[in-house]
Order: sequence, then structure tokens, then C-alpha cells
Amino acid sequence: MAESADSPALILVDGSSYLFRAFHALPPMTTGRGQPTGAVRGVISMIRNLLNKYPGSRAGIVFDAKGKTFRNDIYVEYKAHRPPMPDELRSQIEPIHRIIRAMGLPLLIVENVEADDVIGTLARQADAANVSTLISTGDKDLAQLVTGQVTLINTMNDELLDPPGVEAKFGVPPERIIDLLALMGDKSDNIPGVPGVGAKTAEKWLKEYGSMRAIIENADAIKGKIGEKLRDNIEQLELSYLLATIRTDVPLELGYGQLERKDEDKQELHRIFSELEFRTWLRELEAEGVTVPPAGDACVAPTPAAAAGATRASPADDEPPPATTVGARHASPGDDEPPPGTESTVVTSEAQLRDLLAELRAAPRFSFNLEVEPGHFLDARVVGIAFCARAGKAAYIPLNHDYEACPELLSAEQVFAAVKPLLEDALKPKCGYDLKHQMHFLQNLDIELRPVKSDVLLASYVVNSVAVRHQLDAIGRRYLESAPKDLESLTGKGRGRLEMHQLGIEEFGAWAAERADSILRLTGVLERHLRDNGHLEGLYRYFEMPLVSVLQRMERKGIKLDSGALGRQSAELAERLEEIEQSAFALAGESFNLSSPKQLQALLYDKLKLPVLRKTPTGQPSTAEDVLHELAENYELPQLLLRHRSLTKLKSTYTDKLPEELHPETGRIHSNFQQAVAATGRLSSTDPNLQNIPVRTAEGRRVRQAFVCEPGYKLVAADYSQVELRIMAHLSGDKGLLEAFSRAEDIHRATAAEVFGVPLEEVDPEQRRSAKAINFGLIYGMSAFGLGRQLNIGRAEAQQYVDRYFERYPGVRAFMDRTQGQATDLGYVETVFGRRLYLPDLHAGRGVLRRAALRTAINAPMQGTAADIIKQAMIDIDMWLESEPIDARMLLQVHDELVFEVNENDLQLLCDGVRFRMISAAALDVPLVVDVGIGDNWDEAH
Repeated sequence: MAESADSPALILVDGSSYLFRAFHALPPMTTGRGQPTGAVRGVISMIRNLLNKYPGSRAGIVFDAKGKTFRNDIYVEYKAHRPPMPDELRSQIEPIHRIIRAMGLPLLIVENVEADDVIGTLARQADAANVSTLISTGDKDLAQLVTGQVTLINTMNDELLDPPGVEAKFGVPPERIIDLLALMGDKSDNIPGVPGVGAKTAEKWLKEYGSMRAIIENADAIKGKIGEKLRDNIEQLELSYLLATIRTDVPLELGYGQLERKDEDKQELHRIFSELEFRTWLRELEAEGVTVPPAGDACVAPTPAAAAGATRASPADDEPPPATTVGARHASPGDDEPPPGTESTVVTSEAQLRDLLAELRAAPRFSFNLEVEPGHFLDARVVGIAFCARAGKAAYIPLNHDYEACPELLSAEQVFAAVKPLLEDALKPKCGYDLKHQMHFLQNLDIELRPVKSDVLLASYVVNSVAVRHQLDAIGRRYLESAPKDLESLTGKGRGRLEMHQLGIEEFGAWAAERADSILRLTGVLERHLRDNGHLEGLYRYFEMPLVSVLQRMERKGIKLDSGALGRQSAELAERLEEIEQSAFALAGESFNLSSPKQLQALLYDKLKLPVLRKTPTGQPSTAEDVLHELAENYELPQLLLRHRSLTKLKSTYTDKLPEELHPETGRIHSNFQQAVAATGRLSSTDPNLQNIPVRTAEGRRVRQAFVCEPGYKLVAADYSQVELRIMAHLSGDKGLLEAFSRAEDIHRATAAEVFGVPLEEVDPEQRRSAKAINFGLIYGMSAFGLGRQLNIGRAEAQQYVDRYFERYPGVRAFMDRTQGQATDLGYVETVFGRRLYLPDLHAGRGVLRRAALRTAINAPMQGTAADIIKQAMIDIDMWLESEPIDARMLLQVHDELVFEVNENDLQLLCDGVRFRMISAAALDVPLVVDVGIGDNWDEAH
């Protein structure tokens, strides 16, 4: 047997990688009875093609086993964010396994490990025996297995990766792939990595220090915020290394030398192909003289979809289209779907521009997308703009490309003057992706986008908010046969990375045109999903889309910051940190780096002999924050360490960082409010994140004092009071809660009176504090153990509090039981407004994940409804401010609070109008209450 690169002695196929790629890359196919077959056809086609290419090689096909693996024992969150496998994919696994066995191929499935680990073990065995091995996969993790004898092949594009190929693609050699993955993490597997460290930083560090271990040893030398993040996450980094490491020592029944191909069972193949209606392959067998099995053997039970009449016949010859084409994957039968692929035109002449504008005007709807260099939205450099009026055909207008041999382009002024009337025509439907940012880019060019009604990003989010990613390429892969390739495939990465404007207009134009084409196609596909679930369409049309313009105006206005005040606070924090360090040195009897986990381990546990409460995954004593909190109950040094960490984070994240976020022209901070991140519907903010500024400490409140208003104006903060508890009263219908809120009682005092059996007027502060913990703890699914820990009481006493609470408020208990039951049956819970919050872990194999999902099921309707209520209030208030001559602007949304800047002359008018609209945003069975404060800074307005 020849053992060359062209003809490997051993082929290992990552069947699980094949399975998901075939399912997402190919259109759905079913038998006449409704049994899904598209993934079966795709997987077997890829295996057949590979083995036909290397006919003399041994081979093994490896799949993941059902259930969790040893990595879940190490880290319960490993892959925990992934939604459950769709039924239409799950049902295709067994037919694939049957065909592989009938083809005479070894099928390997090993419990408690992943397919990667089985492949890693076999590859190492073969490598040790100097046997050339080809691993067929689309998984980058397997690059760590590459050696002089082990090569990867990506069957979708025939890309081969040997050691130089791995280094060229990932920037590091195969032996450093684990280090790279550990540092940057892996969102698809939920491997945490080091926050803020991406491929570029990880590659740079590995080139500078050589290995992850060396990076850890030199962590103190890495400066800035990224160095702080590294030092704060050493344990997480070590955990990530364990998770990213492919095992090469899995006990196997078959070694690499036993992976022999056996003769095909052609009768069995004929039976399976008959069942699945694979007519082409049946004809191949029959041409070889394989007899037809008795009628009846080919019968299979119809799927639930088929029983309901939702069948889709296979194509006449059951041939799937090539996996490289683009088309609507979830199209309904009979839809007039466009042909696959994108025909792109690069517009560089006035005649082409006129033709394009005429086509856009004649189309019932068109998509557009401005391609912009990375940077702040107020300073965005538009490289070009793409349009698509008909699926399958799109155009790109290059505007600011700059490279040698770049042809003469139309001027940006000329193009935007021509497209401005079309983009501002409120009667002309148009669609896009992330319209909020597109609106910023257009406003920079004096163009007001109208109407703002179709956004693929938000449609995807409303259809399934727990989907891991809502980037355009990910949405395309989910709903279309394929999606535009990653921009990095054009720009490259690392030191040689090109900017967008440096790319050739033909290559970049084809990519941009395909994105515009995807947007138009996805708009139709997602609108069908929304229409099929009418309440979701309502959320999309009346909540999310109107909110786009509201948030865009808030971001553009920004908020003023007193950077001088933050500078003074930062200097004070530096002095206090120095004092804490000196006190810590005195207690320790030596100087040390308070931010170094390695030095802390040696000091706390080796020198001072503090008790080891927990160890890291690598067996080292933990210095994590929760461990230090427990040690701080009895030891002074951990108290100082915690104080040092708290102030260091405040200084680096806020007092040092916020002034850097000021825009040089406006002198204000322009945060980015994100709609499509939190599964509950809550908004989040980035650049900077204003949601997590501490408010319970004096230092945190001083940070808020730096957010100020212009002279002659005031800041107004309007905050919903106990909104989630009020929603709980509404949803549960509990008589006691409803009455307490209706009487405008202090709900925590009222709960204390009920739980402790004392008159309302005799409730003491400690009882009220306990009742507050019960009220908020229970709506977050807190157990008696958790409550006891929070109140510093025994578990039995805490359980008595919980039992008394449910005795006094039986409607709450009934609501929780009812909600958890519905969530288990349906897989999701809903808000008052019909937003669906999917809980994929309700049926997880591990009990800890199921219990966490059940706790989430209780709280998610409250959080989600609160999010919907404040969104409705924001829409109503914005509409009012836009229509009335009030000198005021909405600036921030943080949790249940809205912040405004208002001219002192309109102060009372704004306060009254905001309170009225926030209270009127939803009609619950209890009144909504809004607290309104006024001040010269954000803290003072509370």
C-alpha cells in the first residue's frame, strides 16, 4: 500500500462535522412520506467522493456519541449554550450509520468523549507507526493533530493543511494550536478563553513568549487593560486549555491497523436506498445486478410532519444542488425561488448607475448595505454601497477604494446625490442588516433613511433570540444554502492584513453584492417565519423595528462626561491602591504582585497556610473571587485583596477608560445600544458598557456623578419601581400580592409582615431586609440554600421562610409550577406580549443544567416582560418628543431606567410626560410606579 501524500495509508472522517455541514449547506429533502433525507444524502456523498479519490486507503468514520462528555464534567457550561439538535436532523443519524455499516466501513462511536478525541487517538497511533494519515474535517480544533505524517483535508473545498499550511492559516504551528484556542476561546463550544483576547493578540503573544505557559509566567509584564484581563483570568485560561486539548489516549476496541474496509452489503444498501428514495444510487446498484428486495421492506413510518400533511416530495432524481450555491433553504413548496448564486455587477460609470437606479425604482423592494471601514459610527469611512433588487442579481458601487491600478470610480458625492431620493422615499420598501448603524452612516452623508421597517438582524433575533450569533454570515448559513464568506478571506489577517479600501473592486464587489443578495433573500425567508407565528410578527413590527430609530437618536445624541472629575477620582484611586498594597505587604511580610494568581497561591497557601477551599482544574489552589470572599470572613489579607481588585477594576474600566471614549468633536460619549444580544429582550450597551457601573458603593456613585448635562439643562432619571415583582403579581394573580401593590404598600414590609407573622407597623429593618431577599430571590429561582447563604442563616431556617412565603402567597407557587410545566412541555416560556424565550437545557442530560433552565423559566417571563414594557415606553416617549416642541432628548436606557437631558424651561413638562407614558406602557393587574429624579449629574438625579 503506497504511503504518500497523494495516497494516505489511513483516512479518518469526522462524521459529526460532515453531519452538521451537510444539514446546513444543502436544501431540505424528504421522501414522499415526509422522512428528511437531505443530510443523509450529503454525508454519504462526501464519504463516497473521498473514498473514491483514495481507493486503497484504510478508513474509519467517527461520530459523537449521545449525551455529555468528560469536558462537561470539567466545565458544566461547555457547549451548554447550543440549542437542541433539530428533530429533522436527529432523525437522519441512524440512516447514515446504517449506510456506513452497509458500505463495509468501520463506524466508531465512543461514549464520554467526542469524535475529535477518537480521531486524535487513532491519528497518534498511526503517527507513532510512521503511517501517513488524512483527517477529513471542517473543525479547526483538529489542526493541533497535524504532523509530518498527519494532514487535514476540508472536503468542502479540498483545502489540505500540513504543518506549514497550519502555520500559514492560523499564525502558529500545530503544536501551539491548543495554546491559541485556549487564549482566544471558542464561542461555538463555549470555551471562555481570556476576555478581549482574539486571534491577533493570541498569535502575537505566542510569537513573543513561545507558549501559553510562558505567557502566564510573564503575565506581569503585559501592560494595559488586556494584561489585567489576562491576570484576572489565569484559572479560566488553564480551564480553556484543558477543554481545547484533544485526547490522544482514548481506550478503543479497534486500533488504527484494524480499520479495514469490508465488502459492501449491497442488498442492505438497496433496502436503505429504497426506503430513502435515493433513485440514482438504486440505479447504480441495479446496474450491477443487485436484486430488488421484496416490496414492503422499503416501507418506513411517516414522520409527524408527514402525518400532519406537511410533506415535500423529493426531486425527481433526488440530486441535491451543489453545496457551494446560494439559495433559500427553508423555502415553502411552490415558492418562486430564484436560481442559486449571485450575479454581481460593479458599477463604475454613469450609465451603469442610471440603469441600476431604474431597476431599483421598478422593483417592489430592494436591499442595500453600506460597506464601511471599522471605526466609530460618527467617523465611518464608506468604502462602497451594494444594492439588490432581485434575488440572484446584485450590484456594488465602489466609492473609496485606493490601490495601485484601481480604475477611475464615480465620486461619492455624485453617487449619494443620486441615491438620496430613493433611500429617503418613505413609500419605497427597502431592507437591510443592522439598520441602526446604516442610519448613522447615511446621516453622516446627510441622508435620512425611510422607511425603517425591515432588518434581517432583528428578524433573526425575534424568530430565535437564543441563537448563538446573529451575524449576517451565521444567519445565512442557518436559513440559506450558504452565506458570503468571511471578510478575512479577502483581507487576510495579522500583520499583512489589508484594509477594505485596499481590496480590488471586482473581488470585493462580488463579496459585497453577495451580502446584499443574502439580505434580500433572508428578508423573505424570515418574514415567512414571522408570519407563521403571528405574535412574533407583532413583536417585530411594533416593538423592535420602531425602536431602531429611537436607539439611533439616543446614540447620536450621546451624553456629556466630566473627564476632569474622573481624572481626579482616578488619581485618588491610585493613592488608595498604593495604601492597600503597603498594608498587604505588611501583613504578608514581603512585597508581591497583588494581581498575580501564581504569587497569591504561593503566599496564601504555601507561606501563610490558609485553608485550601477549592482547586483549579489543573490542581492549583484557587484564588478566585468567591474563594477570597469566604477566606475574608476570617483573614484580613483576603479582605485587602478583594478591596484591591474592586478598586483596580473601577479604575481601569471606568475612571481611566471612560475619558478615552469621548468623541473628539462632540465631547460626549456615544454608547452602542444592542437589541439582538440578550435572550430575554433586554437591551445591552457597549463602547462603553454603561449597564454595570456600580451604584451601591460611594466610588461607583462618583463615576455616575461624572455624567453631566449642558449649562441651562438638567438630567432626569425615570425608573420603574419593583417592576419585576409587579409583573409576578400580574402573571400569578396571587390575591395577597395584588392587594399589597394595589394599596401602594411597601411590598417588602408587607411580605415581612406575612412571613414573620407580625403587624405591618412592627416590621423591623432586619425583617424587611430578609423579605426583600425572599421577594427578589424567589423570582430568580433561588433555593433555600442560596437564600440561607445570602442572609447568613441556616438552610433549615431559610426553608421555613420559603415555606411561609408560599403559604401566604399560594398563587406564586402555583404560577411557578405551571410555568415550569409549560416550559418543559413546549421548550419555551413567553412574556405578556408573546415574546418567546427558548430554554434548550430543559431536556439536557445533566441535572445541573436542567435545574438551571427551570430556574430561568420562572424569571424569564418577568425579565422579558419588563424589557417589552420599557421598550414600549421608549417608543411612546420618543414619538411624543419628536412631535412636540420640547427641548429634551432621551440619552440612556439602563435596566429599568431612562435618562433624559432637558432644558430647565421644559423640566416639569418632561417629567410629567415621561411618567405618564411609562405608567401607560402596559395594562397590568397592578399599577406601574415610576420614580423620577432631577439633577445636574446622573447620580444626583436618583
